[in-house]
Amino acid sequence: MELIERAIEFENRKMRSLSTSDRVKLSREAKALILDLNEIYKIKKDEKIMDIMKRLTVIKRKIERRLKGKLL
Repeated sequence: MELIERAIEFENRKMRSLSTSDRVKLSREAKALILDLNEIYKIKKDEKIMDIMKRLTVIKRKIERRLKGKLL
């Protein structure tokens, strides 16, 4: 599936030295991937898809935490 491949590619991307606009774009991309994967998960109930969504959510939270300026 192309969507799962995109999600894994996003997960393996280097996330260093990003500008604020790059972080915003990555956060939006992560959100879109999570929502798309959720639609597939609703139909198939595959645990692998849920695991990918959880990992993407962790990455998204880290990006958003940095955007908001919180240390923890």
